[in-house]
Amino acid sequence: MISVLDYPWLTFALSFCALWLSTRFGASFLRKRRDLQKDIRDDFSTIMVTTLTLNGLIIGFSFSMAINRYEQRKIYEEAEANAIGTEYVRAGLLPATDAAAVRSLLRDYVDQRISFYTNHDVGRLRELEARTEQLQTELWAAVRGPAVAQPTAITSLAAAGMNDVFNSHGYTQAAWWNRIPAGAWILMATIAVIGNLLVGYGAESVKSESVLLMVLPFVFSIAFLLIADIDSPRGGFIRVRPQNLISLAETLRAQGSSADAPGSLQR
Repeated sequence: MISVLDYPWLTFALSFCALWLSTRFGASFLRKRRDLQKDIRDDFSTIMVTTLTLNGLIIGFSFSMAINRYEQRKIYEEAEANAIGTEYVRAGLLPATDAAAVRSLLRDYVDQRISFYTNHDVGRLRELEARTEQLQTELWAAVRGPAVAQPTAITSLAAAGMNDVFNSHGYTQAAWWNRIPAGAWILMATIAVIGNLLVGYGAESVKSESVLLMVLPFVFSIAFLLIADIDSPRGGFIRVRPQNLISLAETLRAQGSSADAPGSLQR
C-alpha cells in the first residue's frame, strides 16, 4: 500500500505546512479571540514547555525505533547471505548432478535477492517475488529428491541448510514489513500540532510571528523527515545496501559450478 511515509520529502513538506499553519492559527485567530493575560503567562509557559518536551521525547523514541528496524534489516541481509553461502557449500554433499543443479539455482537465487534490495518499482517487485517463490520451489525439489532417495545424515544436512535459506528469506521480509506503528506517527503529529498552536498563541510580538514562528515547524519537520527516511526500506535515501549478497554473488560467479573450498565462502 502506498503511504505518504514512503516519501520522506513529501512527509517533510506536509509536516512543515501543517505545523506552520498551526503556529499562524494560534498567533492570529486564537489570540484575537482571547489575548494571553500576564497573570497566567507563567502557567501557560509551563504547559507549553511540557508539551514540547513530551513531543521531543516521543520523537526521540520514534527515531530509536526507526534505527532499530534499520539495523534489523541489515542483520537479516547478512544472515541471508550467510545461509545461502553455507547451503552452496553443503550442496557438495549431494550427488554430482544434483549438486550442480542446486548450485546453479542458488546463483540465480542470489541475483533475485539482490534485486529485491535494489529495485524500487512496484510492478518489478511483484515479478521478483514470483520468481523467488518459483526458485524456492525448484531448490526444494532439487534437495528433496536426493534426501528421499538416500535418507542419510549427509543429505539431511543439505536439506536442513536449504530450510535455513528459506527461513532467512522469511525473516528478511518480516523485517521489511516491520515499520513504526501508525499510532506513534499520529501521536507525534498531534502533539506537534498542539505544541505549535501553543507557541503561536504565546508569541508576544508581531515581529516574532514572521520568521521565528517558522523555526519550530521546520525543526519538527526535519525530524519527521529523518525518521520517515530511515523507517522506509525503499522510499528514502538511507537504504540497506546488500553488500554481503553482492560479495557472495561475485564469489559464486567466479567459482561457477566447480567444487568449492569451504573457506572461500561467507558463513
